[in-house]
Formats: sequence, C-alpha cells, structure tokens
Amino acid sequence: MLSGLLVLGAMGACGGENEAGSNGGNADDGKITMGFAQVGAESGWRTANTKSIQEAAAAAGIDLKFSDAQQKQENQIKAIRSYIAQKVDVIAFSPVVESGWDTVLKEAKDAKIPVILTDRAVDSKDTSLYKTFIGSDFVLEGKKAGEWLVKEYQGKTDTVNIVELQGTTGSAPANDRKAGFGDVIKADPKFKVIASQTGDFTRAKGKEVMEAFLKANPKIDVLYAHNDDMGLGAIEAIEAAGKKPGVDIKIITVDAVKDGMTALAAGKINFIVECSPLLGPQLMDLAKKVVKGETVEQRVLTEETTFTPEQAKAALPDRKY
Repeated sequence: MLSGLLVLGAMGACGGENEAGSNGGNADDGKITMGFAQVGAESGWRTANTKSIQEAAAAAGIDLKFSDAQQKQENQIKAIRSYIAQKVDVIAFSPVVESGWDTVLKEAKDAKIPVILTDRAVDSKDTSLYKTFIGSDFVLEGKKAGEWLVKEYQGKTDTVNIVELQGTTGSAPANDRKAGFGDVIKADPKFKVIASQTGDFTRAKGKEVMEAFLKANPKIDVLYAHNDDMGLGAIEAIEAAGKKPGVDIKIITVDAVKDGMTALAAGKINFIVECSPLLGPQLMDLAKKVVKGETVEQRVLTEETTFTPEQAKAALPDRKY
C-alpha cells in the first residue's frame, strides 16, 4: 500500500439532496450540470474510468454532459468551449496531453465556470485556471515499478536489457511514469533501457511496437509497459515469437485492470502497479463543493497499491474493473 499517502477530500458517496448550481446551467432547478471531456476509450482503464464517472454522476443527481475526444486535444478543447457556451456549472476533463490548455481554461475562468482536472495534470504555470486536480501520482507509480525491478535483480551483476512501452507522447502519465522509473534504475549501471517507444496506451499498438522491439533486439530481459493494455498486446507478440512472457521476458505494467490482473495471476506479467480508475465518487463530491464556492485541496491523491501474481489471485474475485 502507499505508505503515508492520504486521500485528501471526502470519499463518501455523493447521493442525497442536490445542491444548487451557482453559475448558470440548471441552477434554477437546484441541479448541477457538469460538462466532462474524456480522453477517449483507448484502454480497459479508461472504459472503467468513464463508467465510474457516469454512475457516480447519476447517483449524485448531477446532470452529466459527456464527450469522447478520441485521444485528440482539439476535440477536448472544442468540447470545453461547447460547455462554456452552454453555461454548465462545472467542467471536468482528463487532458490528452499536458501542454496547450491556458487559452481555453482562461475562457472558462472568465465565464466563472470552475474547472476540475481528473487523472492527468496540465503544465500551466497559472494554477488559478483550475480549482483542483484529482488523480494518481504517476512519478510514484514509475518509481514503484523501478523499485520492484531493482529488488528482483538484487545481487546479480549481468546487464539487464529493458524495453519500454510508453504511453501517449506528451501525456502526464507517459512523462511521469518514464521519469519515476528512470530515477530509480539509474543508480545501477547494469540496468539498460535499450529501446523506448510510444504504444499510445492501446493493446494493438503495444503488440506492434513489441514485435519491432523483438526483431531489433535479440536479448530482452524486461518489458516495462506504462499500462496493462500495451503489456497485454506485447504478450501476444512475445508468445508469437516463441518466448514465454513472465519467464523469458519479465513484465511490469501499470493499472491493474481485470485483464491485466488475470495475466498477472497466470504468471504472464510479474508485477503490476495499481492506478485506480474509480474516480467518479470523489469527482462528484469535489464538483458539489466547488460549485458552492467551498475551498478544496488543490491536489487530491487517489489511494493505490501494487500486486504480485499471488496478490492478484486473491484480489481478482472482488475486482470491479
């Protein structure tokens, strides 16, 4: 478990009476309207994240206007501008990439519509452009992946050849998971990242890039994939090449969605760092607070753990995603 990592802000269910909106939308009928611009549906994680948000909004009595950006920043910006024009009470979104948001966020601020970032951060220097950011510590996730690897190869002196499947180029999780992992393994020269390329967080691209890695590099000891889906695609490529995933090539992934946990329990993945997609209840709680003008923490962390194959077997029967 994350030691000393507290979840800031209430985690209770968001049902009960509806608070009134303060910035237009459906304020006159006491119902909050939220505009949510989702990244897309690129992975099992994202699908679970969308479901959590939709179900939590329904339970909280919040009117949700939802859009899928299909992993394109311009689509998200268009959706946010549409929400501003509709005078929703609050806007929430998970940014496709970190940069390029200042203009549209200033438009929301000028319209007095509070913004909540979910799952991914932006690199804006003006933190007044959003009220709060709820999500994981991606750097810490990368560090946990690296720490497992260091422990796994403790006492061994041979070179460890690592290939890395990065998430979407320019996205916060891709940048941070790479940085955290790199920070931990750089202390030991036996760890060498011999190839690192984006797999766009998708299973198909993970398979395609892993195929290329295998052709170009005869000796791969470890695969570090920034999410389960890319890791699962890579497993297909590894098996097609006549190698045994989890044995011939050790595999570390991030997310802990059901498919990934199933592969972990089967020994095809060796270690998974959890990144919980179930942000819906916390998001709705924060939305109600910011619409009412209450002060909220600017950074709200989600509580997460890690899994070995044995722990995955124990956790799978009750896994919600």
